[in-house]
Amino acid sequence: MRTLRAIAGVALLAVIAFVLYRSFHHRARFGDSIAVYYTKIDGRTLAEWNVSLSPDARDAKSVAFYATAQAVAGPPPDTTAVRFPSGTIARSAHVSGSTATVDLGGSLAHERSDGSFAESGEFKALVWTLTALPGIDAVQIEIGGARVPTLPGGHLELDEPLTRSSW
Repeated sequence: MRTLRAIAGVALLAVIAFVLYRSFHHRARFGDSIAVYYTKIDGRTLAEWNVSLSPDARDAKSVAFYATAQAVAGPPPDTTAVRFPSGTIARSAHVSGSTATVDLGGSLAHERSDGSFAESGEFKALVWTLTALPGIDAVQIEIGGARVPTLPGGHLELDEPLTRSSW
């Protein structure tokens, strides 16, 4: 009888330890906020602001999508920054290994006249935002659900994942 109680006690402690570990590990991975980057108007300098995370959105896919949406939306309106074209949307995001694949749509998919300066600043901020998340080293861009060699303007190559060293 004593042996049975000891085994049940050890099993109960193991379950409690596992639950506490998973709870702590889950929160430690993403915390309460994430850094979202934007490119200043000079086109080179990055700045960041912290955005709060919902307690329900702490898995890698949800956080990657939220980070993508925040980077596309850009910093507060009173901040001077290189911004994605109005109407650009984050359609989806998922993480496989160390690469986040994001699908963008809306006005970004149409011919643009703002050139390589804007494209570089927009995507630099997006890549830095996503690669600031734990475990993400590269970002594969899709437009309208498909890989494309470049944006319609043809300035930024998107056929391979982008990394921080892409700039």
